Amino acid sequence: MVFLIILLILPNILAMNVKVDKISREETLILDINKPAVLELKVTNLGSSGNFKFDNTPGFFIINTIETSMDSSETKDVLLKVYTREDFSYIKPYYTLQYSITDKDGSSQEYEADIKVIDLKNVFEVSSDEINPDSERINLYIKNKENFNFNKVSVEVSSQFFDFNKEISLKSKEKKTFTIDLNKNNFRQLTAGFYTLKASIKTEGKNTDIDGTIKFAEKNLVTSTKKDYGFFIITNIISKINEGNVIADSNTTIKKNIISRLFTSFSPEPDAVQREGFNIYYTWNKEVKPSEKLDVIVKTNWLFPFLIVFFIVIAVIFAKNYSKTNLILKKKVSFVNAKGGEFALKVSIIVSAKTHAERISVIDRLPPLVKLHERFAGEHPSKIDEKNRRIEWELGNLDKGEVRVLSYIIYSKVGILGKFSLPNATSVYESKGKIEEAVSNRAFFVAEQRRKDLEED
Repeated sequence: MVFLIILLILPNILAMNVKVDKISREETLILDINKPAVLELKVTNLGSSGNFKFDNTPGFFIINTIETSMDSSETKDVLLKVYTREDFSYIKPYYTLQYSITDKDGSSQEYEADIKVIDLKNVFEVSSDEINPDSERINLYIKNKENFNFNKVSVEVSSQFFDFNKEISLKSKEKKTFTIDLNKNNFRQLTAGFYTLKASIKTEGKNTDIDGTIKFAEKNLVTSTKKDYGFFIITNIISKINEGNVIADSNTTIKKNIISRLFTSFSPEPDAVQREGFNIYYTWNKEVKPSEKLDVIVKTNWLFPFLIVFFIVIAVIFAKNYSKTNLILKKKVSFVNAKGGEFALKVSIIVSAKTHAERISVIDRLPPLVKLHERFAGEHPSKIDEKNRRIEWELGNLDKGEVRVLSYIIYSKVGILGKFSLPNATSVYESKGKIEEAVSNRAFFVAEQRRKDLEED
């Protein structure tokens, strides 16, 4: 009986009895780099003293074989380094590692642990805060997502907003933040939305590329400026600039009255014209892209109405003065065929009385280079001053509506070409007890060899 009891109990006493606690978490194998995953175990020998061997069973991985001796009730930390098998293709992220512990008597126990297998490009994550057109800096994040330490990581990040490069270290699950100054000119013309961050990462002698995103938040901001200049030609420039990052509607309205609108031009032409009473409203409705500038140029040319008013005033003054003149002188000149072939002109002075005038004296002057012919077709001058080249007529009195024509001939033996000018004739007279003066127009003659044309003021 005792012998049988010993035979039944002894195998249980001699059988291996160990307790295994896994300390490490989320063991990760990175395929691109030659670094093992480390399985940290806390092993307690609950049986008799002896030697223990840690080895892997056939499967997805290979571990480093470890042998250690342990006394009864002793606890030891054991590190198992896990490698991938070269003859296996890993297509999913999680696999089961099977390993065994064997004692000196050949007794064995099997254990399992989950191992994560990924590519290097899936280890890191790059991202940033969102920005808007007013942002002056941005926070860039680089994170190590796995349970793996990297002592040296070279990072180069490029985007449409900034460029960044730095050499850093990243511990397991560590996230590092970098603040980068922005140049607004780099993204002034970009519209709101999501943009790609392209990161090139080099570590452990391997390179990989990963992408992240930047959110460019919407901002609708259209600023308006107005510039006016000019005196007679007044120019108004209304500028709309889209300083936001979305396409914005721009509305511009100006008001003109019914007079100023006649002398106003626009660039570009308005989209709508509306009249309310004596006012005209011009409206431009445009879409302005980010960073785009829209100029509305309005020119009002007051020079034309000013000239019109000026000439009207001159005409009124002339008419007013004309209405006050009691005696009107008009001077004419015409070509005369001379027998000797000399250059000859007939000068006529027409004297018209608007009202009764007395003691009328008409004076005319001869131009240079000509002589006065002794013959006079009409009334003979009362005085000829050859030295001062002056002719004078004494007409006495003229009643209202009465007209006298005074004429004389001038000639020159020297041929004259071009424009020939004759001076004004003047008259001094008495009307209603006052001494007044009248002046004629100037007469011109254009000579072209033997053919002449007449011009008059």
